[in-house]
Amino acid sequence: MTSPSLPMGPITGLRGRAVVVAGDDIDTDRIIPARFLKCVTFDGLGEQVFADDRAERPGEHPLDRAEVQGASLLVVNRNFGCGSSREHAPQALMRWGIRAVVGESFAEIFYGNCLALGIPCFTASHDAVLSLQAALAAAPAQELEVSLDPPAIVFSDGQRWDLELQAGPRQMLLTGQWDATSQLLAHGAELERTALALPYLNGF
Repeated sequence: MTSPSLPMGPITGLRGRAVVVAGDDIDTDRIIPARFLKCVTFDGLGEQVFADDRAERPGEHPLDRAEVQGASLLVVNRNFGCGSSREHAPQALMRWGIRAVVGESFAEIFYGNCLALGIPCFTASHDAVLSLQAALAAAPAQELEVSLDPPAIVFSDGQRWDLELQAGPRQMLLTGQWDATSQLLAHGAELERTALALPYLNGF
């Protein structure tokens, strides 16, 4: 499986398709089982996302359906990403191809781990999420556009769902401040000047 390029810089939205993984309280052990935490790098985790759930339903799990291959939006329900605080869970989703998640609510640490990877976690009401999931079930290959400003999903046929995204994370995503590596590289000269002024880096 070849993963698409990973997020970097400002995130303003995405275009593509969505995959629905329904159910409340889906925890990080279901997203990426504990046996895969032994990996030295995150490479290859995308192939193992929801590994046990998919093994129980060969070819029937939402992520295995042909029409959603290459989907970049994940639509879930309540308290997604609960359980242990493993960074491997959003890493696995990202490496499968997910670039944004919409749900009723998210576990706090999972939400923060997604933000650190440039993956916005949008919220919507219970009824709105069920409506969105029903629309995707009726047209699973529907092309859609997700925007951060304003937070919303618009289908190619004109259907629209307004979303919510906290102001702080939204600003970080829109400006690229979420991307710590790019921020460091962009301020390389300042970092070098600071390093030269530190006695313990220059023999006191």
